[in-house]
Formats: sequence, C-alpha cells, structure tokens
Amino acid sequence: MLDFGNDWNEVLSDLTEGENYKKIRKFLIEEYSNHYVYPPMDLIFNAFKLTPYNKVKAVILGQDPYHEYGQAHGLCFSVTEGTPLPPSLKNIYKELKSDLGVDNGLIGDLTPWAKQGVLLLNATLTVRDGQANSHAKCGWGEFTDEVIRLLSAREKPMVFILWGGNARAKKQLIDTKKHFIVESAHPSPLSASYGFFGSKPFSKTNGYLKSIGETPIVWSLNN
Repeated sequence: MLDFGNDWNEVLSDLTEGENYKKIRKFLIEEYSNHYVYPPMDLIFNAFKLTPYNKVKAVILGQDPYHEYGQAHGLCFSVTEGTPLPPSLKNIYKELKSDLGVDNGLIGDLTPWAKQGVLLLNATLTVRDGQANSHAKCGWGEFTDEVIRLLSAREKPMVFILWGGNARAKKQLIDTKKHFIVESAHPSPLSASYGFFGSKPFSKTNGYLKSIGETPIVWSLNN
C-alpha cells in the first residue's frame, strides 16, 4: 500500500487499491527494471507527499516529467538543485518577475512552493529517459484525472492554474463555480509569446487567496 505520509492516504485509497493502479504498478516494475526512468522511484509521488490534500491552495498542472538525467523529482516544472533551468521554467520566471517583481535567479527547485500548498502535479508521473510522453498511455492519465476530480470535490476552494492545451482540457473535471481558474498559453518557448507572457498568474492566484481569507503564496525562492 502506498504511504503518502498525510491525508492523501485516505483520499486516494480507492484509487491506489484499484485495478488501474495495479496495471500502472506492473508496468513501472518492468520499466524501472529495464530502462532509465524518471523521476527516481521514491519520488514519483513527491507532489502528494509535500502538499497534503487539505493544505492545497493552488494546483499547477504539467504534462509529464522532464526526460533528461537528474532533472525530474516529482514536481511539475521543477528541477533538482543545481540543474540548469529548462526553457519553460525560464519563461515562468520571466513572467513571475514581470508580474510581481520576483527574481528567482537560477534556483530551479520549487519545493518551497509545494510546502506552501501549491500542488505541482503532472498529468503523467513518470517518463523513460529521452522519450517525452513515453508513459502517457500506461494509465497515469486516468489516475491523475481522478486526483483532479477529488480536488474539485473538496469543499474549501482552491486555484487551478492551467497552462496550455493539455492542462486547459482538464477544466471539464473541475467545478468552476467553486474553484478559481487561471488559464493561459503554455510557458514553453513555442507558445509563451501567444498569451502566457502578461497573463499574471501569480498575482491573480494571490489575489484570489486573499479574497477567501487564505495566506498568499510567497513565490520567491530566495527566503
């Protein structure tokens, strides 16, 4: 049985004991045994371990983990300490600086965001080395769609930050009357200039959190 170390244990019990997860687990045993797979096995559920269900203030949805050695550690858009910033994260930081004047420099580990209640969730939680989306059809999509439904079902509202077409397609899983949606183009170099830059997701998120009496997110990693 999976142990997240927090209230996700109960929230996800039906999911982690279901047939779809058994299928994913069987697939992963084979993959990790025969290929380089990211993130390391003990970090697959890092986002859940760092951000308990009842502490989630905002959700950022990514697609799948970075597929080069030493980058992925279970948080979308985040890289391990000392790793060069990937292009999308560079653009996220450009928008953060434009939006709030925050400069995170070369720090790529977003763990402090997760610890404040930002669930950094990829739609697919694993990937084979050098092969983007290689695990997209192993069952993770069904798993994380249900996670989004369970977040949407929570009574206390939160912010869903949806960047790009894949993330925005998940809007149908969210109760938009209860929760606040921030959406735009994806921060990748291919699309950032077509609606991501200037979208002000960080100030919008904090503005909403303040409006419901929640402590805003400290987006600076230099504290």
